[in-house]
Amino acid sequence: MERTAPPDETAAPTTGPPVSDVSGLLDGMPRQRSPRGTAGPGVREPVPAAVPRLRALRPWRLLPTPTGTPFTFGYATLLCLTSLISAHANPALVHALLQGSSTDMAHLVRSPELVLLGSALWVAGGVTSPFAIAFVLVLTALERRIGGLRTAGVFLIGHVLATLATEVPVGLAVLAGHLPGSSLHRLDYGVSFGVAAGIGALAGLLPLWLRLPLLTAFGWMLLQDLLAFTDPMTNWGHLIALGIGLATWPVVRRWYAARLGPAGG
Repeated sequence: MERTAPPDETAAPTTGPPVSDVSGLLDGMPRQRSPRGTAGPGVREPVPAAVPRLRALRPWRLLPTPTGTPFTFGYATLLCLTSLISAHANPALVHALLQGSSTDMAHLVRSPELVLLGSALWVAGGVTSPFAIAFVLVLTALERRIGGLRTAGVFLIGHVLATLATEVPVGLAVLAGHLPGSSLHRLDYGVSFGVAAGIGALAGLLPLWLRLPLLTAFGWMLLQDLLAFTDPMTNWGHLIALGIGLATWPVVRRWYAARLGPAGG
C-alpha cells in the first residue's frame, strides 16, 4: 500500500472559486466595504443609498421667478405697483381709479371688458392680505404644473364667471324693484375670485394628504365669512369661484399630464 506524501507547505495554494461564488455560498457574512471603483473583478460595488427626499426639496420654488413662472411673477409685480399707488397716491385719485375699475352692474353694462380686466389689477387689503399671499403661492404652484397661459385662463375664468354670477342677479333684482338703484354702483374689485378658482384647480393636482386639508381649511374660512354676513355678495362669489376651480379638474389634470410628457411617465 503506497503512502501519500504530506503536502508541501511551501507550495502555492490551490486557487479557489471566484469571490462572487463564495459570497453566494456565504450569504450570511457581511461584505467588506471598499472605496468606489476599487472592487475586484466579479465583485459588485455597493449601491449608494437613496438621497433623502428632504434634501430634494427646494423651498424657493414656492415663489415666482421671471423664467420659471413668468405669468405669476409679472402679475405679482403689477399688483405690487398698484398697491403702492393705492397706499401712497392722493386718496381722491385712488377712489376714482377704483371706481372706474369696479365691476358693479352699472360699469358692466357700459364697458364690461374694461372693468373685468381693470378690477383684477388691484388687491383689496394690500399686498399683506390673505388673498394676496395666496395669490403668490397658489398661482406659482399652479403655473409650475400647467404653464403660464393655462394658469391665466383658470384665473380669468374664475374672476369673470364669479363676478357675473354675483352682479347679474343684483341688476335683475333692481329691475324687479327688490333692491334700490344704488346697488348698481357697488364698489367691487380685487383678485380674490381668481385666487379662489386657482385654489380649487390646484387642489385637483395635489396628493390626497394635501388636497383635503387645503380644501377643508379654505372652505371653512369661506363659510365663516358667509355666516358673518358682512359682505354676502363677495362671500358667495368666493364659493362660486372655488366651485369653478373644482370643475376644472378634468382639464387641468390633462394639461398636467401633457406637460409632464414622456419624462413624467
